[in-house]
Amino acid sequence: MNMKITYTQQGDYLLPNLKLPEQPKFKIGIWGKRHLRYIKQHHPIRYTNLLTSCEIIAYLANVDEEATEMFDRLVKQLAEKESVTEQLKAENQILWIQRMNSIRNRVIEIVNNELIYV
Repeated sequence: MNMKITYTQQGDYLLPNLKLPEQPKFKIGIWGKRHLRYIKQHHPIRYTNLLTSCEIIAYLANVDEEATEMFDRLVKQLAEKESVTEQLKAENQILWIQRMNSIRNRVIEIVNNELIYV
């Protein structure tokens, strides 16, 4: 395999023109972005390894998907357990909002502790 390497002059240095291979297109949501910030700041070696191996996008998409599924599942389970129903929503919207916000905040903490900040 014959690869031609080209260079660009930067001051007194010749730097190789390197190009990463095409990465698959994935949509990274809020959970994946949170995890990205976390690994950049607290696990730079893991971040660099994922980045240089061109696996970071797929990795973050996987984390995002897992976290979204966990969040949705736990919100539904807790709402059922605590009797936060559509009937409550129809009868007392303020109470329903308060309870759902409480559930969502607890679930966000669980997802963050289990998947995002690890």
